[in-house]
Amino acid sequence: MRKQFIFYWLMLLAGGLLAQPPAGNYNANSRFEQMGSMLPTPNTTRTASGAPGKDFWQQRADYDIKAELDDDKRKITGTETITYFNYSPDELKYVWLQLDQNLFEKNSINATSQNNSIQNQMSANAVTGLNTPSSVRGSVAGDFSYKITAVKDPKTSQPLKYTINGTMMRIELPVGIKTGQSYAFSVDWNYFINEYYGRAGYEYFPKDGNTNYFIAHWFPRMCVYDDVNGWQHKQFLGQGEFTLTFGNYKVALTVPNDHIVGATGELQNAAQVLTSEQQKRMEKAKTATRPVLIVSQEEAEKAEKSKPTGKKTWIYKAENVRDFAFATSRKFIWDAMQIEQAGKKVMCMSLYSKEGNPLWGQYSTMVVAHTIRSYSKFSVDYPYPVAYSCHASGGGMEYPMISFNGGRPEADGTYSEGTKYGMIGVIIHEVGHNFFPMIINSDERQWGWMDEGLNTFVQYLAEKEWDKDFPTRRGEPQFIVDYMKMDPKNLVPIMSSSDNIMLYGPNAYAKPATALNILRETVMGRELFDYAFKEYARRWAFKNPTPADLFRTLEDASGVDLDWFWKGWFYGVEAVDQDLVEVEWFAMDTQNPEINKAAAKKEADAKRNTVARQRDKDYIKESVVDKNPDMKDFYNTYDPYKVTEADKKKYDTYLASLNPDERKLVESGMNFYTLKVKNKGGLPMPVIVKMQFEDGTDSVARFPAEIWRLNDQNISKVITSKKKVVQWTLDPYREIADIDEESNSFPRQPAQPTKFQLFKGGPGGFQRGPNPMREAQQNQQPKAGQQGGAKN
Repeated sequence: MRKQFIFYWLMLLAGGLLAQPPAGNYNANSRFEQMGSMLPTPNTTRTASGAPGKDFWQQRADYDIKAELDDDKRKITGTETITYFNYSPDELKYVWLQLDQNLFEKNSINATSQNNSIQNQMSANAVTGLNTPSSVRGSVAGDFSYKITAVKDPKTSQPLKYTINGTMMRIELPVGIKTGQSYAFSVDWNYFINEYYGRAGYEYFPKDGNTNYFIAHWFPRMCVYDDVNGWQHKQFLGQGEFTLTFGNYKVALTVPNDHIVGATGELQNAAQVLTSEQQKRMEKAKTATRPVLIVSQEEAEKAEKSKPTGKKTWIYKAENVRDFAFATSRKFIWDAMQIEQAGKKVMCMSLYSKEGNPLWGQYSTMVVAHTIRSYSKFSVDYPYPVAYSCHASGGGMEYPMISFNGGRPEADGTYSEGTKYGMIGVIIHEVGHNFFPMIINSDERQWGWMDEGLNTFVQYLAEKEWDKDFPTRRGEPQFIVDYMKMDPKNLVPIMSSSDNIMLYGPNAYAKPATALNILRETVMGRELFDYAFKEYARRWAFKNPTPADLFRTLEDASGVDLDWFWKGWFYGVEAVDQDLVEVEWFAMDTQNPEINKAAAKKEADAKRNTVARQRDKDYIKESVVDKNPDMKDFYNTYDPYKVTEADKKKYDTYLASLNPDERKLVESGMNFYTLKVKNKGGLPMPVIVKMQFEDGTDSVARFPAEIWRLNDQNISKVITSKKKVVQWTLDPYREIADIDEESNSFPRQPAQPTKFQLFKGGPGGFQRGPNPMREAQQNQQPKAGQQGGAKN
């Protein structure tokens, strides 16, 4: 409804007397108060700005490892010497190591804490697996935990006392490691390799009798000792990933002599393990613009049919990494292409068996190279000399310089669009993990989202740079709506420990990635966000940040107060649900009689045009007054809407009382709209409203989240427009993950109809449904061509 109001009322509004909400609606709230004690107290180790302090320290662990793979037994036997450097202010009388393979022990916390039940119908595997760790896949039973055979001081050969507690091992030292000192000790171990379960293991191929190995968390690794937790020795339960210490690695891997190996670090003895032809191809890869085959599919298929005649030892070195992993098989096709990133040469490579082609040959290494470039732009330059993508049976898992990725075409070489983009997406994601957390080294055991969420966000950016039309799964606000619609009783905040999170994918991946995207696009803007996010990566490269360091850095480098955002998105489970309850339309009362009386007449005529009056035109042929003119008086001819000289004089006097600015405003013809918005979801967010005008054009107005700071339940906002607005829409571009779009429009727009199909029945009037076999025969396509991408 359009309303008119006098100029004095406008002056009150312009003067701010109505800027505060009425006292009865005021809702004192803490949503926009600073986080204060919710964050740890700044100190000289971690500053209030979010940067490492002058007294920041972290430990270091160097590894010298020798290990051998027994292909027949699927067993690894190894020995390692760990040199541990203590840069903390504390003397350490014992150290803690992670024994991640002990996840698979029958009585592990992972196994015994599983919830399960008996169903009416169960398979034998399901019954026998009731007390088996949920992360073990496959029907092969066995003990895949570590067998520690020796722990000793390598200088004296004296054994060291140790205690194993689940997936952790404490080693007692003969003397404490004082600040600035180091201590070396050795561990001998072996274990049987489990079937690939998403993080590591083997994949067996019955057709050719060969096995691909993807080996990770395969050696006892140092726990982190830091200024936040002391020793981070939370048990490994399968979901909370790995918290690790940087160091230098020298690793000698002995495998069957027909195997191809890829690993963290640079190969040191290529001349001893590669053929002369393979070395020539590797040289060619250094200047290629497309991947070069180091081992072709034909060569890999030939190797599948042979048997090893001996062993080879591949030696690798890696500097300043937090972990070491490798892949090995005689089935591997190997391609490579070198790129340059910020003046540093990076050899991008892929290892995949023929089961991965044609997808892997065409895409994998090209995607690796793209990921290195894209992530370097948004965070820090990739510092390492190599980056591998290895074709595993499914899922994806990351380690420094190497990742194990799924995405496999059908046996005939065809594949769906989902398979293609799923594979490209998982390679971007897992190679991207080199940055988060392999370089920006967050505590994955505690804060899974700092690893997965930040990486998923940059993955989202990298996918769009790979293909503008990439079907991204996570990052866009509209994709998180279904999750945020759920009953809050079934949700936990992002700021929850990794092993305690329900719905890990939406919570640790999608929601934090979406939150960062909203910061970038809507709250902060790209320029401020990109600078601050890159500053966070720069500050914490090769260090171990906490959530507070991220929160503080993004505010410090951008100058944007985001405490309200962290509270809502990361510490809470409320949803975004803004309701455009009402829009009131006002127009200036110009007091011009020509305008006002004409408008009044039009309105009066409209009101008089009732159905009774319309019918009376024919029903009442002649009234009494019509028959008797002497019954008429002044009022029968009086026109209350006629502009009189007195009206004109009064208007002229009014205009003369106005100064030029006031007169310009009165004559502007401006429309004034009061929007009333309700925060039904609880999570305050910016208010974005689209105005569609009578002439077919539109415009968008944006108001920051602080509009809710004095009343987080209801707001009232005046918007002025020269044009008449015919439709209002909140969040028109789906920027804030509003869970109810139907309440975002005024006037309300009808929901989309639920569609139904009309079909003509077959015999007996019954349609039996689709016939996949017939459809396949009718739409059969030629088989995919030869393997693509790489060349000799």
